[in-house]
Amino acid sequence: MTRAAKRFGATLALLLAAPFLMGQSEPILVPAVSQSRIEVRQGFTGADLLLYGAVIDPAGAALRTEYDIVVVLKGPTEPIRLREKERIIGIWMNSGSSDFRSAPSFFAVASSRPVEEVVDPRTAAIYELGTEFIQLSPSGQIEPEEQARYASGLVEMRERLGLYKEDPDGVQISEGVLYQARIELPSNVTTGEYTAETFAIANGRVLASATADIDVVKVGLEGSVVYASQRYSLFYGLGAIVLSLSMGWLAGRTFSRS
Repeated sequence: MTRAAKRFGATLALLLAAPFLMGQSEPILVPAVSQSRIEVRQGFTGADLLLYGAVIDPAGAALRTEYDIVVVLKGPTEPIRLREKERIIGIWMNSGSSDFRSAPSFFAVASSRPVEEVVDPRTAAIYELGTEFIQLSPSGQIEPEEQARYASGLVEMRERLGLYKEDPDGVQISEGVLYQARIELPSNVTTGEYTAETFAIANGRVLASATADIDVVKVGLEGSVVYASQRYSLFYGLGAIVLSLSMGWLAGRTFSRS
């Protein structure tokens, strides 16, 4: 999508929304994404997602106010058990574990400036504006220091996999109104509904926020198998058992003849 097309789309959205915004006093965010549906096929190598839009003050002060933009892209949450290994008598063994009920499968933050220069740590924690502020919801009783160690280990592990990332210069703002950010989805992303949250910030305060949804779905043969396992779980399970028994019987007959 060209820059002119992006500007035209954002301007058109603002014109259509203008009659409804005249009574507003806070700035308004109008977000958009380049792809609202990403299809994962065999050989999927990842996707380059463009998040763009505009921020405008209905009172006409947009050009006089300098806004920072922070975009947070989250994947579907999932429970996870994190194990800690320790070398005992020369052998690596599990020495402890911690469970998290709702860890995001993907988490990326892009901002117009480093987040620590835009808001204070308390505000960043409220809106999860960084990997260190992800709300992981641990389960069970665990000491705060131990919980922080496991949470840090989870973030580091997923950063190495390309699933958690931060880009302090990932948002470009033009004319004080339009913004755009690019976030790369790696090939190992989890399918499901992703949420892109955009925040307009000035003087250390979040003045406006907006959300856009992106669906990451499997298509082709893999997609059909996933759909069948979810939509017809009983028949899928019975079919898997029958297939397994049939393959075992066929293998036994083949080797018994040789």
